[in-house]
Amino acid sequence: MKVNKGARVSQPKYGPGTVTDSDGTHVVIDFDNHGPKRFVAAMVSLAPTTEPAPEKAKTKRRTKKVAAE
Repeated sequence: MKVNKGARVSQPKYGPGTVTDSDGTHVVIDFDNHGPKRFVAAMVSLAPTTEPAPEKAKTKRRTKKVAAE
């Protein structure tokens, strides 16, 4: 199965995820509950899914501490 970057797929062990990188040999998928994983494209079984991607938590920017005078 050829997958394009940004496609939503499902894998039996890890569940739904988003394809973040794909070349002829490998595919990298950022799974919703397991984080990014890299697979050999010819050996991984993927199915298309219509499940939407979850909202990513926004990170807060750190503020600089000002030295006391």
